[in-house]
Amino acid sequence: MKYTFLSLVFVALSISGINAQKFGYVDTQELLSTMSEMKLADNELQKLQNELVAKGEEMVIKFEAEYKKYMTEANSGTLSKIQMQQKEEVLVKQQEEIKNYENDIQQQIVKKREELYKPVIDKVKGEIEKLGKDGGYTMIFDASGGMILHAADSENLMPILKEKLGIH
Repeated sequence: MKYTFLSLVFVALSISGINAQKFGYVDTQELLSTMSEMKLADNELQKLQNELVAKGEEMVIKFEAEYKKYMTEANSGTLSKIQMQQKEEVLVKQQEEIKNYENDIQQQIVKKREELYKPVIDKVKGEIEKLGKDGGYTMIFDASGGMILHAADSENLMPILKEKLGIH
């Protein structure tokens, strides 16, 4: 009897604790895409990428010109075997430089993206944490991650966050 009573009290307390929890959600991808800071970061990232790609294209054009020149000389028979070997080594080295540069471009873009996006993401994260504490939310879910199966519009915190971040 005592065990049954304690079980009922535990269940009642558990249910009342569940009812006291408050949940909200926000779509961070949508939020970030509307922020002017993110648009500026995207523009700066695109500018860097264009510059780096242009330099890579110059390297490829130079390589192709050297290769055509080599092929013309090799086919005309004006080069000795040693000269051909030396020019081939130079061409292989140029190819490796292009390949290394392509890898370097990717790393530079990733590094720059992280550098540009981090302050914006940190700002949003800080506002979400502040909103969670100030609003008494137990949890706030990210709708962009597909983590919500059902949510009432009344719990969508996007309008509040946009207002706090000055997004119109």
